[in-house]
Amino acid sequence: MLDKTDWAHLIPHAGTMCLLDAVLDWDERTIHATSASHARADNPLRSAQGLHAVHLAEYGAQAAAVHGALLARVRGDETVRSGRLVSLRDVQLHEEYVDGLDGALDVHAECLYADDGGAQYAFRVEHRGRLLASGRAAVIHPSR
Repeated sequence: MLDKTDWAHLIPHAGTMCLLDAVLDWDERTIHATSASHARADNPLRSAQGLHAVHLAEYGAQAAAVHGALLARVRGDETVRSGRLVSLRDVQLHEEYVDGLDGALDVHAECLYADDGGAQYAFRVEHRGRLLASGRAAVIHPSR
């Protein structure tokens, strides 16, 4: 398990916008993170109605960002390239609001393709084994 203090500095998300709490497991292709930020009153994505499930795509995108950063660190890269989320595809939501769910969310991401220009990840977010959201996220790395 990797605590947030081990990887949070590797991604651009800071403060309460860093939505993931820990990485439970990861390898060359996949990452499994956990988060309880969905239930926090200070979640920056939360509206007066609560945290809509569409925002779980951001959890998946952040898991992809952490995965890419961890891979870069293993390769010995001193700085992690910034990425921009440019596309979400096949997003499916199985719940409307998720802030009322107790306990942690499990956030899974799998790298489908990556090169110097960007990456595509499949993601899914679950709560106690029940699928809440899934889809694909594409990220590009802008020219320096």
